[in-house]
Amino acid sequence: MSDLTHFDASGNAHMVDVGGKEQTERTATARGAVHMAAETFALIRDGGVKKGDVLSVARLAGIMGAKRTPDLIPLCHPLSLTSVKVELSLNDAENTVEIEATCKLTGRTGVEMEALTAVSVAALTVYDMAKAVDKGMRIGDIRLVHKAGGKSGDYRGA
Repeated sequence: MSDLTHFDASGNAHMVDVGGKEQTERTATARGAVHMAAETFALIRDGGVKKGDVLSVARLAGIMGAKRTPDLIPLCHPLSLTSVKVELSLNDAENTVEIEATCKLTGRTGVEMEALTAVSVAALTVYDMAKAVDKGMRIGDIRLVHKAGGKSGDYRGA
């Protein structure tokens, strides 16, 4: 049929059996950004958003998102994450909140989806907290920038 692992020989979606895989330390890092108007950026930077501290709430939401990935992505395995780090930084030159998430575990499958979900949920939270003043914010650039561990080894992206 194809090289896609989430489909059986008949083309039916299924969860990949990872039972025979070796347990190894696995990490993944993803990045993304929320682009906004200068006025919105200033409100976030200066703590002027009525809903509260945007960056702190988004950080917690990203961590929670990583932990809930198998509830959101149908064929993801429930994982025992050993670490989830979500960092948000302000890029003054581009009026952007930049987000980076790194997930780790020792297990039989990777944590790419957890890192990508953490970034996505953190970005959505930034949007939710500031949408009253800027509905034109843009979430984007979400991508895997690094993964390590497992049979396929290391990956480095842009």
